[in-house]
Amino acid sequence: MGLLLANDLKIRDPFVLPLAAERVYYLYGTTDKIPWGGHPGEGFDTYRSRDLIHWEGPFPAFRPEPGFWGEFSFWAPEVHAWRGRFFMFATFQSKRVPLGTQILVADHPLGPFHPHSPGPVTPAGEACLDGTLFVGDDGRPWMIFSRDWPQIAVGRYSALPLRDDLSAASGPPIDLFEVNTAAWVRTPPWQKERGVKGLPPCYVADGAWPFRMRSGELCLLFSSWNESNYATGIARSPAGKLAGPWRCDATAFFPDNGGHAMIFTGFDGTSYLALHQPNGPPPEHPRIFPMTEVADQIRLQPPLVP
Repeated sequence: MGLLLANDLKIRDPFVLPLAAERVYYLYGTTDKIPWGGHPGEGFDTYRSRDLIHWEGPFPAFRPEPGFWGEFSFWAPEVHAWRGRFFMFATFQSKRVPLGTQILVADHPLGPFHPHSPGPVTPAGEACLDGTLFVGDDGRPWMIFSRDWPQIAVGRYSALPLRDDLSAASGPPIDLFEVNTAAWVRTPPWQKERGVKGLPPCYVADGAWPFRMRSGELCLLFSSWNESNYATGIARSPAGKLAGPWRCDATAFFPDNGGHAMIFTGFDGTSYLALHQPNGPPPEHPRIFPMTEVADQIRLQPPLVP
């Protein structure tokens, strides 16, 4: 098995898990050859690296077992270490069940991952996607997720308290903000026909990622569409509380046809931001940028592999 560079990998929604015990990075993402249009879902792969440049793989991290409820839309897997095990948050859909984020579990980042929750953890009957783990200052786990078109026209971000074992919700969700609160967000170009048909404008809410600035300000990376491209912005909760209130930066943080971003810390102590670029047409590739923080603003250096 040879080593691969970023441009060799077709991945949307990249997620990097540093495993300190091995000093190895594990890369996950949407890896189905055709992730759209109701094509049967194949599963999720992972790649591993010691330097964030050369990647070994793919390794099959998850393959659906017979009877698994998800049939297609295998999207955006994230793997989080929690209580000594590894939990995958991933989005699925079927003809009977709308988009929802399920939690899977394994004893190692390579998997194999198996269902942990009995089905989607996100609210039943509501089209939800891109769930991510957030741990509050009190140690309580939450899932932050998106509600998106076509079930609702204006996508929004919500959060759901979880049981400590991450097997199910422990209470009702709270809404954080609607995506078009951000001044830069526009209807995506492939939804222009909605206006022609007399339908309300559609605003896409993708890929939430919570993080804190050094000042303690709680922030959320999120992706949507600007005038011409898929883009990533930042929302802020000045009070540092998940419940907000939230305000969005006036301009997109990353406006250049890339998104579904996340942040991680490398073994060298450097902070990195990962996203996929371009958003389309395929192939999409993972991009990893060293980053710094200046006066509560993120500054990106050139990607590790252009």
